[in-house]
Amino acid sequence: MTQIQNTDLTPIYHYEQLADWLGTSGQPKSEQFALIADAGYQLVVNLALPSSDHAVADEGTIVTRLGMVYVHIPVSFESPQVEDLQRFFGVLDAFSDSKVWVHCVVNARVSVFAYHYLTKRRGFSDSDAKSSLLGRWEPEMDEVWREFLAVTI
Repeated sequence: MTQIQNTDLTPIYHYEQLADWLGTSGQPKSEQFALIADAGYQLVVNLALPSSDHAVADEGTIVTRLGMVYVHIPVSFESPQVEDLQRFFGVLDAFSDSKVWVHCVVNARVSVFAYHYLTKRRGFSDSDAKSSLLGRWEPEMDEVWREFLAVTI
């Protein structure tokens, strides 16, 4: 696995480093993907819809030109599906030796998906897998996301 570089990722919206190999955020700006690449990330997973606020239309092209792999798993915020989570698990499992960046619009979807992956696949404790954003969002989650956070797969 590539070592963490001294690249400042804090300007990226709602950036959180959940593990040495897993960074998360809201939607990066086009030019911020270069920071992600410079920090040694090898895979970018986008959980936002192509029609989401601030979506970068040519994100896949930008990411691949920077030498990273791009995977888009469009997850409806109003109706996340277990199949989306299973696909996410499959992608992260396939890149288990890589440094991975996962984003959506504000890092909410990602916070739940990453929590599930870290607890179910990587053996993290509940508190270690829970991002600060998830901790703030959980008390105010709607029923759809409460149920999705509690899903077992």
